Amino acid sequence: MALKDLIEDVACALVDDPESVEVKEIEGEQISIVELKVAKDDLGKVIGKKGRTAGAMRVILSAAATKLGKRAVLEIIE
Repeated sequence: MALKDLIEDVACALVDDPESVEVKEIEGEQISIVELKVAKDDLGKVIGKKGRTAGAMRVILSAAATKLGKRAVLEIIE
């Protein structure tokens, strides 16, 4: 499973409007940047209280990337 697909699955499960979830992966040699864009109304659900949900998504992404032998960064775009 690609890192992009992992974040897309988690985000779709969290939001009210899964159709508006957009995930883009920019791959470099050593690092991948995963950009997540959701509807304005769902932004709070993806970030969570005090950023806990976003933090948890970053931990999951980091663990999956480590298993693939790379580093990954999650950027949530407003």
